[in-house]
Amino acid sequence: MNLNKELKETSLTQFTPKKTIKLNISNQTTYKETTQLLHRLYLQSLRRPASLIISIIQPLLWLLIFGALFQNAPIYLFEEYKIQYREFLNPGIIIFTGFNSAINAGLPVVFDREFGFLNRILVSPISNKNAIVYSSVIHTWLIAIIQILTIISITLFQKYNNNLDLIELLINIGISTIIISNISIISICNALIVPGHIEFIAFTNLLINLPTLFTSTALAPLSFMPTWLQTICCINPLTYAIEIIRNYNLNKSLLLDTTIINTTWLTINTQQAMTILIMVNIISLIVIKNIIKYKYD
Repeated sequence: MNLNKELKETSLTQFTPKKTIKLNISNQTTYKETTQLLHRLYLQSLRRPASLIISIIQPLLWLLIFGALFQNAPIYLFEEYKIQYREFLNPGIIIFTGFNSAINAGLPVVFDREFGFLNRILVSPISNKNAIVYSSVIHTWLIAIIQILTIISITLFQKYNNNLDLIELLINIGISTIIISNISIISICNALIVPGHIEFIAFTNLLINLPTLFTSTALAPLSFMPTWLQTICCINPLTYAIEIIRNYNLNKSLLLDTTIINTTWLTINTQQAMTILIMVNIISLIVIKNIIKYKYD
C-alpha cells in the first residue's frame, strides 16, 4: 500500500509545473486588444442606429419637458442667485445623461455572456482580460459625450448670448468623464454578476436609474429637501459632479476652496468633492479587476 501510494505521489509530481508561468503583458498588447474590442462595439452601434438616435433624443426630452414644467419655479427664493429653472436644470441633465448612458454599459457584456461570445473572447489569445472593461468604458464614454455636446449645443441655441465658453465645456466634459467611467465600471460589475439581461435591466432601471436621479440635486436644490433626503443626496456621487458644474456656471470661476454643498451638518468644497469622485472611481476599478481575476482567470 505504501509503495503504491509513493508511486502515485511521484507520478503526480511529474506533472506539476516547477516554475510559475507569468504572462508578459505589455502596454502595446493591451492597447491593440482594447482597440479591437472597441472596434467590435462600434460596429454593433453602427448596425443599430435607432438606439443611438434614441439615446441622443432622450436627454433632450428631459431638458424640454422639465424645463417647461418648472420654468416658473422660484429657485431664487431659496438660492442666492436669481436664475431660471432651465439654467438650474442644465448641469443636472448633463450629468444624468452621462449617468444614463454609463448605467447601460454592461448590457453588451450581458448579451455576450448569454450568446457565448464572452467565452470566445476569453479563450482567444487575449493577454489582458481588463481590455474588456477598457473597451466598454471608452465606447460608453464616446456615445455619452456626443449626447452631452448635443445638449450643450441646444442650450447655447436657447440663450441670447451664443458664445461658447471653452473652460465651461472642458469642465463639463472632465467631470462627466469621471462619472461615466465610474458608473460604467459599476455597470460592468453588475453584468458579470447577474444571471441574465432581464435581471440586469430590472436592477438598473428600477433600483438604480430613477432613484439615483431623484436622490441628487439634478432637479432640485438641497434647500428644497428634508433632512433625510439631504443625507442621501450627500452620499450620491452625482450630487458632487452636478454641484461642481453648477457652481462654475453661476460664478464663472472654479476655485478649489469654494463651498458647493452647505448644510447644517456637512460642508464640502470643490477640492473635497473632486477627491471623493476620484476615490470612488479608483475603488470601482479595483473591484472590477478583482472580479475578473476571480471569475475568469
